[in-house]
Amino acid sequence: MFPGMGGLDPKKMQAVMKQMGISQDEIDASRVTIEKTDGNKITINNPSITKIVMQGQESFQISGEVTEDQGTSEEDVTTVMEKTSSTREQAEKALENSNGDLAEAILELSK
Repeated sequence: MFPGMGGLDPKKMQAVMKQMGISQDEIDASRVTIEKTDGNKITINNPSITKIVMQGQESFQISGEVTEDQGTSEEDVTTVMEKTSSTREQAEKALENSNGDLAEAILELSK
């Protein structure tokens, strides 16, 4: 991060960063979800999160077990609605509950 400072112990590194106006805080969380503009989601399980504040700007460094959910397609929602005479909300919920399994969602709403 800082050239020539690789030999500093963590406490000295924190002191140097504080003098430079940089602070770091660890955040405890079990999961982080990022909702993308295309409707897909990125989920990070068991994350290690560090909040970094530098010159008034907040940024987050996140690492962990990453999975990406492609979301529910409009075609699948329409199919479930047509086959079960359900509302959009019901169809989306059924697809979510079935992890996108079209047949399972239709069966769930046909009961």
